[in-house]
Amino acid sequence: MRRIRSQDMKPEMTVRRLLHRMGYRYRLHKKGLLGKPDIVFGPRKAVIFVHGCFWHQHDCLDGHRPKSNTGYWDDKLRRNVERDARVQDELEEMGWRVLVVWECETKRPEDLEKRLKDFLDP
Repeated sequence: MRRIRSQDMKPEMTVRRLLHRMGYRYRLHKKGLLGKPDIVFGPRKAVIFVHGCFWHQHDCLDGHRPKSNTGYWDDKLRRNVERDARVQDELEEMGWRVLVVWECETKRPEDLEKRLKDFLDP
């Protein structure tokens, strides 16, 4: 599992390229913020998390749970989901707007572009 990277994965790079093409500028993985969001828009007080459907248990086809070693995986994936919810709540309490982009959403860039624009320019 140590081979699994937490930054610069394909879904995150897709979102970053799309945002850059749309003219938005951002910071990456700001360490001072809770949860080290993938993309940070400081002046807009907005952050974007790009979540893998499996690791963060999205309810799509890619978010399925493994059938073997279920005790380990159930506990691990449940902790990920709980941590995500806690981090999102705390960031919102601090005045940040939070958007979660799922890995499966990056496969439809035209829909994702509209969603990002609606989030960043309310």
